[in-house]
Amino acid sequence: MTANLKGVLMTDPNQRRMNWQIKTDTGRMKETLDALRPDMLKHYEAATASLCEMEVKARQTLNAAGVHTIFYVAYLNYARQLYKLSRQQGISGESFAMGAQVLLDKWSARGLESAVLARIRTEVFDASAPTP
Repeated sequence: MTANLKGVLMTDPNQRRMNWQIKTDTGRMKETLDALRPDMLKHYEAATASLCEMEVKARQTLNAAGVHTIFYVAYLNYARQLYKLSRQQGISGESFAMGAQVLLDKWSARGLESAVLARIRTEVFDASAPTP
C-alpha cells in the first residue's frame, strides 16, 4: 500500500517549490481574476443596491418614529445585522423571527427603544415577533 502512495507524496522540496511558484504566479492570478471580475462586479452592485434600499427604508422608519439623528448609527447597525441575518445567511420564517428578537433584545439592552427596533423589524423586513 505504501508503494502506491509513495508516487502521490511530494518528498522533493524542489517539486514543492515549483508547484507553489506555478500556483502563485501573479500573471495566472490576474488572468483568473480578470475572467471573474465582470460577474463579481454584478454581484457587488446587486448587493450594494439591496443594502442601500434597506438603509433608505430604515431611515424613513426612523424619521417617522421621530428618532434623533445622533442615534441613527446604532439603529442602522441593528438594521444591517437583520439584513445580514436575512440576506447573507439566508435565514427566514420563524428562525428569522427568533434571530431578530435576539438582536432586538441586544440593541434594546444597549439603550435603543424597543418600539423603534420592532418597527424596523416589521416595516423594513416584514417580520413579526416570534411566536412563543
